[in-house]
Amino acid sequence: MTARVGGRSLAISWIVGLLCAATVAGLLWLALGAGPGLLFILEQMVGGG
Repeated sequence: MTARVGGRSLAISWIVGLLCAATVAGLLWLALGAGPGLLFILEQMVGGG
């Protein structure tokens, strides 16, 4: 069972899948930078500082 993108070839499906995976990985990498800031905000909200 293989996924098809708009009835196109298996090669196109692989390319689209890899691009989607790369996009998700890139967004996760960018989100890592928000970690310390989010922790700081949460700490301020619960009165830890």
